[in-house]
Amino acid sequence: MRRPAVVLGLAVMAVALNLRAGVASVGPVLPEVRTGLGLTGTGAAVLTMLPVLCFGVLAVVAPGLARRAGIEPVLMMALIMLTLGLAGRAMGGPSLLLAGTVIVGGSIAIANVLLPPLIKRDFPGGTGVMMGLYTMSLASSATVAAGITVPLGEAIGAGWRGALWLWSWPAVLAAVAWLPMLKRTTKPPRRRTLGPSLARRALAWQVTVYFGLQSLIFYAMLSWMPSIYRDLGYSAAAAGFLLSLCGLVQIPVTLLLPRFATRARNQVPHIAGSTAFMAAGLLGILLAPTMAPYLWVSLLGIGCGACFAMGLSLFVLRTNHIDDTARLSGMAQCIGYLITACGPLCFGLLHDLTNSWAIPLAMLILLLIPQLLMGMLAGRARQLHASQPVQPRPLPQHQHAA
Repeated sequence: MRRPAVVLGLAVMAVALNLRAGVASVGPVLPEVRTGLGLTGTGAAVLTMLPVLCFGVLAVVAPGLARRAGIEPVLMMALIMLTLGLAGRAMGGPSLLLAGTVIVGGSIAIANVLLPPLIKRDFPGGTGVMMGLYTMSLASSATVAAGITVPLGEAIGAGWRGALWLWSWPAVLAAVAWLPMLKRTTKPPRRRTLGPSLARRALAWQVTVYFGLQSLIFYAMLSWMPSIYRDLGYSAAAAGFLLSLCGLVQIPVTLLLPRFATRARNQVPHIAGSTAFMAAGLLGILLAPTMAPYLWVSLLGIGCGACFAMGLSLFVLRTNHIDDTARLSGMAQCIGYLITACGPLCFGLLHDLTNSWAIPLAMLILLLIPQLLMGMLAGRARQLHASQPVQPRPLPQHQHAA
């Protein structure tokens, strides 16, 4: 019996609401984490890079796990591991923090890959709407985590450890919400055979590089924007609010843009406009960070949210079967997030080497050029036909069908 679309949609949103909080909650308390654990600038850069690196390294295992055990049980396993990682990272020294961060990143990686094909499979007539709700949930997760992590830590009087530990509870609630989905375990259909490697397809690489570069810029700013503004004299709460505002403006964009983009003939204008917003925000932060900080972070947030929504939407827009969607999602998120992982690390290292935020910000602005090029190529109206129907084996000449 088919699960009600509303119930499944709410469960998907509950999972999605936990796929960015574990990452976004670190930036606002990063100075306190560094002081409390004695982390160097390089150590802090590694900490910000680790979850995104795991997004890439472990994304490749998700399609295989789903084929063996089913999408729903694998997502439940990811939620359980996410809960353990979020709780454990705040309960010890640097080693436990890094180990917990790896578990958090790996759990999110699996859910990142499996939710888009699940949406394509179970919402064939409303893919645009559901992708909008999904990306909106991701943006909301980052927004809330960035904005309330510091106040939560102060309210409970447990400092940065308590603030990070609290984010394990929403993961518990998401696991509870996902329990009814286990009543019907479904595996990706096997009636199609895998075609040539996606590594041979230009379109797959265009989607992958675009997804990786837009995520690189987002995660670099997610990790370091609070530190930029704290160096400019802003308090921890004020810097966290700016990051939260950057995420807040993403919510309506991520909700509405996929719906319009999926109805359009192609997505080139959407990708070009989204990149332009990112450029405007980054230039403002580079040239006049304190003149109009709310405007700059709002422009950046609109651009980041729109580019991310387009990146996810391309997984379903450029494929016409769940097998192809899962493969493209796996490739784009595996390789794309490996590209992304370089962002927070290089951003932090450039700051340490130059003692300036201008050079790393200029690096991000330059990366918008290849991002725009790959995005406009991927935005053209084409389909990636990677899988082929299974053909029946011919009978030997001496046999006849009954």
